[in-house]
Amino acid sequence: MVNLYFLYQYSTRLETGVFDGRPADYLFMLLFNWICIVISAVVMDKQLLMIPLIMSVLYVWSQLNKDTVVSFWFGTRFKAHYLPWVILGFNYIISGSVVDELIGNLVGHLFYFLMFKYPADLGGRSFLSTPQFLYRWLPSRRGGISGFGIPPESARRPADNPPAGGGRHNWGQGVRLGDQ
Repeated sequence: MVNLYFLYQYSTRLETGVFDGRPADYLFMLLFNWICIVISAVVMDKQLLMIPLIMSVLYVWSQLNKDTVVSFWFGTRFKAHYLPWVILGFNYIISGSVVDELIGNLVGHLFYFLMFKYPADLGGRSFLSTPQFLYRWLPSRRGGISGFGIPPESARRPADNPPAGGGRHNWGQGVRLGDQ
């Protein structure tokens, strides 16, 4: 159940964070990680692939949110950059095996390095790009409404800014129905 929680929590954070409005890119990340995990599972004769997939998603999120402070069991707080390795160590203490977690961390690092780190920080060419057929199936969101209530800051006009008086509006005097 804890693994399902991790998958939901960090997958949602990736979907609404760096991959917001880009479902094809997010699906490509999942497919790339899944294919790499399946190849490593065939080589290592593994049957269960859920933990490596969870760890790869968690690893990508933690690298993209390095300075975010996260809480782990018993209130331990540290930067998200260390979360995959803390989970790996914790599972080593609990179960004595870290092969699945290590495969997930390595696959997540492979995706993060090839998609983000190498092209942006090291000036190399991009080895990974989302195939066009995924963009045809899952087009990126352009514009539209983001969230509920008020438009995002980037789309808000100066006149649209909410008043500072606790969110109350100056509706005017008004006229009761029936009074003319």
